[in-house]
Amino acid sequence: MSALISTAPFAYRPAPAALRFGRESTAAGGSVWWLLKRNCSIAPRQLLAFYASFCGLTLAIGAIFWLEGALLVLPFAGVELLAVGAALFAYARHASDHETIRLHSGRLLVQRLNGSKLEEVEFAPDWVRVEPRRGDRSLIELSGQGRRITVGRYVRPELRRQLADELRWALRRWQARTPTDDPSCTTTTT
Repeated sequence: MSALISTAPFAYRPAPAALRFGRESTAAGGSVWWLLKRNCSIAPRQLLAFYASFCGLTLAIGAIFWLEGALLVLPFAGVELLAVGAALFAYARHASDHETIRLHSGRLLVQRLNGSKLEEVEFAPDWVRVEPRRGDRSLIELSGQGRRITVGRYVRPELRRQLADELRWALRRWQARTPTDDPSCTTTTT
């Protein structure tokens, strides 16, 4: 009995029958895309409803104390609401952060949204390298043609290897396609 042990980080393993992170299109062209997003416990709309009810309750209690003669309760309640509002705004601003990777029509498009900043990098699939940034559980670096971008921020570190394997599998499958498999490539015969 023999075993193959690989010490190289992110050693190639074939992708499973069903992709864990990616989705494959069955339409012509067979694109593959990955949507990696933050695991948010509350949506921004729900957060706004919570904050509005919190403000109403805090201001009602502050108004009762103000009517009873405790004049400083209401200004401190206002400061508290501003501080909580600023923290919730920072949370809501990053609640929709995500990374999108799309392999289709002879290109690999990577988009990374962080707050209001959108970073977009496009690669030719034949020239992309998928590597760990530092170690086996680090972010995944996609590089090629003088450009690079890291992905995998919203994937647990122990699952990043599997994401890298899926990306490699999709890129190898794309490279193995013949021009007749790709509807975007048209050949004419005279």
